[in-house]
Amino acid sequence: MAAKELSVLICDDSMLIRKKMRDLLEANDYQVLEAQNGLEGVEVYRQTKPAVVFMDIVMPQSDGLQALKQIKQFDPQAKVIMLSSTGTATKLVEALKSGAVDFIQKPYEKDHILTALAKASQ
Repeated sequence: MAAKELSVLICDDSMLIRKKMRDLLEANDYQVLEAQNGLEGVEVYRQTKPAVVFMDIVMPQSDGLQALKQIKQFDPQAKVIMLSSTGTATKLVEALKSGAVDFIQKPYEKDHILTALAKASQ
């Protein structure tokens, strides 16, 4: 599938992170959707069913782990890549057990994002 046809949801409470990722993904021909917390992320996912989701773990209202579980309940095939600066082993294990396809530590390298995205969207 061509990148242009793939939509990617960035769910992060940091506007700066969302902007940097949007710029990177759009420069690589992905369609980008955004959400600023887990509740919004689940809602946007339900409405649009993007190919891949980048989900921050620590967010207000509903954290990334809760949102991941809700998205996987709604769509067991969902491809969610977790992002976190607080990459504790416990949260990583919980995210993977809950169905995340990958986990990226912040601050990330651009090629980590693109490699994880290419792998998840195969």
